[in-house]
Amino acid sequence: MPTDACQFFYECCNCKALLRPNPGDCCVFCSFGSVKCPPIQAQRGCCG
Repeated sequence: MPTDACQFFYECCNCKALLRPNPGDCCVFCSFGSVKCPPIQAQRGCCG
């Protein structure tokens, strides 16, 4: 996961599906990850 930018697209290495963020999310990590991306974490405070 990039620490200074959002990643808008992610291609699954197994099935080759191209993931895009859900509406309202800035990146695929905010939509599908277990934690929000570092830029969003920084905006909300440490663990917001």
